[in-house]
Amino acid sequence: MKKGQNSTCHWCHVLSHESFEDAGVAALLNKHFICIKVDREERPDIDAVYMAVCQALTGSGGWPLSIFMTPDQKPFYAGTYFPRETRYGRIGMIELLTRIVGQWKNNRTQLLEAGEKITDYLQNQAAKQTTAGTPRMEILRQAGENFRRSYDESWGGFGSAPKFPMPHNLLFLMRYGRQMQDAEAFRMAEKTLVHMYRGGIFDHLGGGFSRYSTDDRWLIPHFEKMLYDNALLVYAYQIAYELTGNTLYRSVAERVLDYVRHELTDPAGGFYCGQDADSEGEEGKYYGFTPREIQDVLGKEEGRNFCQYFGITKDGNFEGKSIPNLLQNPNFMTAFEEQKENCRRLYEHRLRRYFLHKDDKILTSWNGLMIAAMARAGRDEYGAHYLEAAKKAQGFLQAHLTDESGRLRIRWRDGEASHEGQLDDYAFYCFGLLELYQTTYKIEYLQECIRLAEQMCEHFEDREAGGFYLYASDSEQLISRPKEVYDGALPSGNSVAAYVLGRLTRLTGELRWQETHDRQIAFLAGRLQEYPSGHSFALLAMLEALAPSRELVCVTADTQVPDPLETLEVQNLTVLLKTPDNKKRLTEAAPFTADYPIPKAGTLYYLCENGACRAPADWEGIQTVLGLA
Repeated sequence: MKKGQNSTCHWCHVLSHESFEDAGVAALLNKHFICIKVDREERPDIDAVYMAVCQALTGSGGWPLSIFMTPDQKPFYAGTYFPRETRYGRIGMIELLTRIVGQWKNNRTQLLEAGEKITDYLQNQAAKQTTAGTPRMEILRQAGENFRRSYDESWGGFGSAPKFPMPHNLLFLMRYGRQMQDAEAFRMAEKTLVHMYRGGIFDHLGGGFSRYSTDDRWLIPHFEKMLYDNALLVYAYQIAYELTGNTLYRSVAERVLDYVRHELTDPAGGFYCGQDADSEGEEGKYYGFTPREIQDVLGKEEGRNFCQYFGITKDGNFEGKSIPNLLQNPNFMTAFEEQKENCRRLYEHRLRRYFLHKDDKILTSWNGLMIAAMARAGRDEYGAHYLEAAKKAQGFLQAHLTDESGRLRIRWRDGEASHEGQLDDYAFYCFGLLELYQTTYKIEYLQECIRLAEQMCEHFEDREAGGFYLYASDSEQLISRPKEVYDGALPSGNSVAAYVLGRLTRLTGELRWQETHDRQIAFLAGRLQEYPSGHSFALLAMLEALAPSRELVCVTADTQVPDPLETLEVQNLTVLLKTPDNKKRLTEAAPFTADYPIPKAGTLYYLCENGACRAPADWEGIQTVLGLA
């Protein structure tokens, strides 16, 4: 029996307290079963394989995930949460266990046959060959149209409650909107970003976003905060700021990053997984306020003012209390600055009021995403502390989550690194390393990205049928070896791998990366045609592949990063920096740069567009071509 759990899952807590800590349930389990409890974040391969089992057997899935299987891993029964006692038509844990014990004793052959059938089904599904596709703008347009049909014009977002942020969807719409001059696509992304910030899903006191909204308006969240959500949201808000210049987006990104730095950062530099939804056994108790409590902390006049700003009312909006929000405040752009000191005082009061459990695992994959977000924000003139956090986290991964052979591990906690790295670990970490390189131009980040991408291709790629497997060829082999392509709350490893390979192709100029990238884009194009909007990060990779590309090589006699590069942001532009100090290592990473001579003094810029290269120029000449003058 396997229970998929993470410490921030509300129903996982309920199941644990209600059933696993119950003497009667424990007696049944210990007498008749070998019980294995797996943290899905530490073993995403196990979770993916057996979640597919649950979906095949029941038509749905979710966590906690409960699987009953034979000793050789073949499952015959699956479900999610089971109450202790049967109620409201849902079988209880005690009755379920008793029935399975009876079936195992009296009808074992039928259970074994069921296990064989579901295992065969999974293996057949995993082995299905998908015809490679051709990346086409029509696929991108179809995705844009899919988003339009499900867009909520009133409150932003897509579909109805519950609403998930899905920042990779917003990233696609922003990039696509600008590149294709589709103002409507860009507007949908912007309005969603604004309404998410205004709602209670954003923590207006402490920063950071909760997991999802239980309503259409983004008002009442499911209160757990996850590192990966906040990393991707920061990245989306930062891109929105770069494309629009709207300082609201930068402010939101900063407040999320400050939350991560203060509450989710290990002293050694790694980032923790997240924070729980529950306090003292009640979901959301940590976040709710009454007007009386606000006034007790801030005083009557300041308290009334704060309540008016942030929608704190006598009736409340969540179980008799209010979740601070700006949905009814037309001055939401300036609300935080005007109430900054009061927000700080209430935040400190809240920290003392209730305890909020923290999941202090450090995951390579999620840290890769947060490194990318911190590094991206670090390009701003006020972002030096975010860049330092990104660099420190990268150092942590290199020191603690890379083994003696140079392979990645999944998880670090209490001084121990565990489990062999999987596709997401390699792809997401490479993504973070590329963002670090494009912010700092330190060649070691590009070299480490290349090294890990080589391992990813060696151990995970299916060179015959295309795509990357979830776990490595030399890892523990489960009953199936899936290739995940669909973007859920997290983008798939296959999608991010395609993006990374495209960037490496343009940065290094090497044919091997071009060929691998072409195979991956063709694989994704074949897989996503039926539902392209469910593969937004793959669409981002495809958008870059189809877009006019520009590569800039900056060659300088100095040893410092030239000033223009420090805040340079141009869509579909990759940048290399060659200096006297890094020329040898840069040539190893990008061999074509060997032919770019370092000037005796000053700096020269070499710009290539769609395979045609211009004569070297100084910055004044090149910025006009880039549209920056």
